Amino acid sequence: MVAIAVFHSVLGVRQGIRDAADHLRDAGHDVTVVDQYEGRSFDDYGSAQAFASDIGFPALMQRALTGVSHLPDGFALLGFSNGGGMATFVATRRRVRGAVLCSGALPLHMIDVDRWPDGVPVQLHYAVDDPFKTAGSVESVMASVNAAGAPAEYFQYPGSGHLFTDVEMPGEFDPDATAHFWTHVDRFMSSSDAPVHSTDGGKARD
Repeated sequence: MVAIAVFHSVLGVRQGIRDAADHLRDAGHDVTVVDQYEGRSFDDYGSAQAFASDIGFPALMQRALTGVSHLPDGFALLGFSNGGGMATFVATRRRVRGAVLCSGALPLHMIDVDRWPDGVPVQLHYAVDDPFKTAGSVESVMASVNAAGAPAEYFQYPGSGHLFTDVEMPGEFDPDATAHFWTHVDRFMSSSDAPVHSTDGGKARD
């Protein structure tokens, strides 16, 4: 059993997030869904991005940290889209055992961090033609993780769905990709049920 913090996309806590939490709980894990929007959710990216911008990303990152403040060191992270960036930030501020980033690779320089925490493994997942994927972002994250002495796995899925695991996104949801995604994530979470990597987290830039 692993304690896992789940971070939602820019759309908020939708069915895809609830399904993810249920899947992990059914696998025997202790799951915390971090709701940075305090119950709000959206059906379109434009409204959601405007809402997130109004809150501000520094405030959202602080909410991400506050949302895991009750968890002891050694939990794992799962973030979708914008939640991938939040999971990345938390991994540089807390002692965690691993992180899964789905459709949300965020290079460390974007959160003013110099390095990935030592020995913390990562999985990255994207649809091949995800319209929100920034060129070079996955490669940057993988290089940072490898430089910290940890494995970084990258899985790609056919199609262009950004939130391909969210059943409420009919234009993006892909049941086959979702099934393969969970095969990889389940293995990762099972293998992370091990001693916590000793780390002081990433060193923040001045």
